[in-house]
Amino acid sequence: MTITEQIDQKHQEDLQRLRGFRLLDDDFLTKCFEGETASIALVLQIILEKPDLRVLDVHTQVFVENLLNRSVRFDILATDSTGAKINVEIQRADKGAGRKRARYNSSMMDAALLKKGDDFDNLSETWVVFITENDVIGKGLPLYPVERCFLGTGERFEDGSHILYVNGAYRGDTPIGKLMHDFSCTNAADMYYGTLADRVRFFKESKEDILKDMRKESLQEGLKEGIKEGAINTAKRMLADGILTLEKIAEYAGLPLDEVKKLKAERTT
Repeated sequence: MTITEQIDQKHQEDLQRLRGFRLLDDDFLTKCFEGETASIALVLQIILEKPDLRVLDVHTQVFVENLLNRSVRFDILATDSTGAKINVEIQRADKGAGRKRARYNSSMMDAALLKKGDDFDNLSETWVVFITENDVIGKGLPLYPVERCFLGTGERFEDGSHILYVNGAYRGDTPIGKLMHDFSCTNAADMYYGTLADRVRFFKESKEDILKDMRKESLQEGLKEGIKEGAINTAKRMLADGILTLEKIAEYAGLPLDEVKKLKAERTT
């Protein structure tokens, strides 16, 4: 097979992959929704049951840094007209939608919202929304809202923090049933909601741009893996020589000292 034929085969494989994308695929969803307030507004109006909700801005793949502990990356972070912050996560694997992950996302939103010296009452209302491909809660319901409450009375705590699980497997002749149907569609022509269908159609027909971005991301990831592998191999050779200290090996190879110590331990076991 010639180089030209190989490139053409790869291109056809990419096109086939693109045709199979759904909004339940987080990479495709974030591409479709980046900066597109109308689409995320429609989704939030339905799942939050707030038909008047307006979205002022939306960003995808939002990195929230924690300097001391684990950072997070939100699939979607939207702000509505009341100032509420809404994090939407797409999860196809059940384990990715764990309850403690929802708790952590909620806490990271709070930490990023309140500036030093601000009063706690200034905290915005927040939502963490997991749209899951399967019914991870397992009760057959379309929506699973989670709220803090007083156990003795059942009254809500009303701290402005909300978690919501959306059952992506739910189907029914209701707005949420039709929305989850649309999230599972590979063909825009089969979708109920025109706003979403137009967005999906646009990106699938603008296939060259999205494929270019995906190839770039794949290349960058491959380069990172190659650099890391090279550094590990370099450290292993230095360890085999037995001349340099572990600290110097870590410095020259560009690896954390703990990782060099681990490599040494593996050599001696």
